[in-house]
Amino acid sequence: MAARSLRIVILAIVAFAGGLLIARAIMPSRDALPQTERATLLSEPRPLPALELVNQDGRPLGADFFKDHWTIVFFGFTSCPDICPTTLVTLSQATRELADLPPAERPRVMLVSVDPDRDDPPRLSAYVRFYDPAFLGATGAPAAVAAAAAAFGVPYAKVSVPEGGYTMDHGSGIFVVGPSGGIVAYSSAPHDASTIARDYRKVLAFEGAGS
Repeated sequence: MAARSLRIVILAIVAFAGGLLIARAIMPSRDALPQTERATLLSEPRPLPALELVNQDGRPLGADFFKDHWTIVFFGFTSCPDICPTTLVTLSQATRELADLPPAERPRVMLVSVDPDRDDPPRLSAYVRFYDPAFLGATGAPAAVAAAAAAFGVPYAKVSVPEGGYTMDHGSGIFVVGPSGGIVAYSSAPHDASTIARDYRKVLAFEGAGS
C-alpha cells in the first residue's frame, strides 16, 4: 500500500511539472505578467479536489476549505530537523510583512503533515502555533495524506535512520491557493520572507487584474 501511494505521488509530481510547463506556454505575454522573483504563476488556477484531512483541532477541512480565502500551503512534519522549522519561521516573517493588506487578502498559512503516523491533531496544533498562533495544520489517514500530496504534486517518503526509527523526505516548495480554491502560484526553496511577500503581492495584483 505504501509503495502504491508513493507511485501515485510520483506520477502526480510528473503531471504537476508538466502542467507548469503547459501553463507557461499558454500564459499571456511576458510584458503582461508581474516580474516575480521566485514564484511561478499559473495562467489559470489549478483546481484542487476536496481533501479528506482534518485540521489541527481534529475537524474535517471540508470541501470548501480553500474557497474565498488566500492560503499558503507547505508540506512537512513536526519531527523535521531543519527544513520545516526554517520554512515556518520564514513564513511567519512573510505574513508580518503582509500585515498591511486588507484582511481578505492576507494569506492563511497551513502545514500539511506528511507524517500522519506521528502527527495527530494535538501534536500538530502545538507545533504550528509555536511558530505563529494563526498558523493552521492538517493531517489525516495515510491514504488521505497521499491524496493531498498527489493533488499538489509534492514528493515524500519515509526513510529509516541508522539509530532506529525514521524520518521523512519531502518536497520543500510552497503553494499559493487562491479564493477560487485552486493553486495559482508555486515557489521552490530556498525561501526568503521578503521575497515571498513581494511575490505574493504580485500574485494578488495579477489575479485581481484577471478577475
